[in-house]
Amino acid sequence: ETHGITFRIQVSVKELLDTDVLLKLLFHLPVNYPSTLPDISVNSDQLTRAQCMDVKDKLLEQAKKHLSEPMVHDLILWIQQHLKYVIKQSATVCNEKPTLSKGTSTEDGIWMLLLHLDHMRAKAKYVKTVEKWTSDLGLTGRLMFMGKIILILLQGDRSNIKEYLILQKTSKVDVDSSGKKCKEKMISVLFETKVQSQHKRFQMFEVKEYSTLDELQKEFETAGLATLFSEFVPPLLK
Repeated sequence: ETHGITFRIQVSVKELLDTDVLLKLLFHLPVNYPSTLPDISVNSDQLTRAQCMDVKDKLLEQAKKHLSEPMVHDLILWIQQHLKYVIKQSATVCNEKPTLSKGTSTEDGIWMLLLHLDHMRAKAKYVKTVEKWTSDLGLTGRLMFMGKIILILLQGDRSNIKEYLILQKTSKVDVDSSGKKCKEKMISVLFETKVQSQHKRFQMFEVKEYSTLDELQKEFETAGLATLFSEFVPPLLK
């Protein structure tokens, strides 16, 4: 294994802000863990993006205290016990209300990513997995099939798009020629940028198949992505 492992844990913390808070934690453990700190991402529908970032920072601070020893279980116990205090500290720094949260930060905003996949051998399972990941991470966009071309266009919070890429590259999402589960090794990031005013925001994630290149081009043009299409998609046919 060259990428380490990635897993998600959902933690419910009770009696905080008069409601239960569900934390969605993603840990990516590199191959030399625990000598190297894990990558941690935090999401919660009950907290603002700024509060989630504060929780992540505190977890990384605690992780440094456990360097060179298994730490994930200890980190989960710690945040269950201390989340209330982390949120209180966050509130003194930022008065943003949870009801105003859009799951984004002013620094990152909404981003867009275009991926190219070489093939899908276990198509039904692969598609179902992609749909689950995008749903869990609150991403919208398209999984597009046109002949042998397979594209994934994603929009959402930049940190969630990064989490998606980790999952895409480190999970056994397909099968090899012998039918054995394998990781996606033939994926290309064609384009990544902050969503601009001329770009249409997708309201959901959909899987779509196109009969012709013209149909696929119209999908991009409708989304305000004509330039993106002409620069990156036709070369895939060569």
